[in-house]
Amino acid sequence: MSYVVIALFALGYLAATLAWRVPVEVGAFYLGASVLCFIVYAFDKAAARGGRWRISERSLLLFGLACGWPGALLAQEWLRHKSSKTSFRRKFWLTVALNVAAFVWLSAELGGWRA
Repeated sequence: MSYVVIALFALGYLAATLAWRVPVEVGAFYLGASVLCFIVYAFDKAAARGGRWRISERSLLLFGLACGWPGALLAQEWLRHKSSKTSFRRKFWLTVALNVAAFVWLSAELGGWRA
């Protein structure tokens, strides 16, 4: 499922780039934020296994909201981290929806700014 969601977002990004001239830097930001978010999830998973200090769920959700949700989604699947906690998953999908809605709104609002 995560691959489908990420692929659909990538297609949406491509469509927005063609329709509204979204800068390639936006895609690079999503990629960088996703890598960072994956690393944060991996760190938290290792801390959970080792009984060490953990990253708060709120922070994990904020990393995802700040364009890192594709990396978070992969971490949830590949690392099996936060993948079965229903309350977290509901909040996570809400942040994904908010991020995608903001992306679409900003892309349409600022579309065509490059000549």
